[in-house]
Amino acid sequence: MALDNVILAIIIGTLAAIVYSLRVLVLLERRISRMDENIEKMTNHIEKEAQRIEVEELKIESSIGKKKKK
Repeated sequence: MALDNVILAIIIGTLAAIVYSLRVLVLLERRISRMDENIEKMTNHIEKEAQRIEVEELKIESSIGKKKKK
């Protein structure tokens, strides 16, 4: 009878460890997902800023080019 209790305790402990590990994995997945979202937001912001800079550069180059032609 004591051996049955030990085996049952081992099985329950193993199942508890599996459940805890799954919980940790889910939390890590959520954290990584948030990090991905933040990286995507930063990338979009950098892309918009780069486009704005390119437009400004074109304006400056065209104004310099017009002054040189005169």
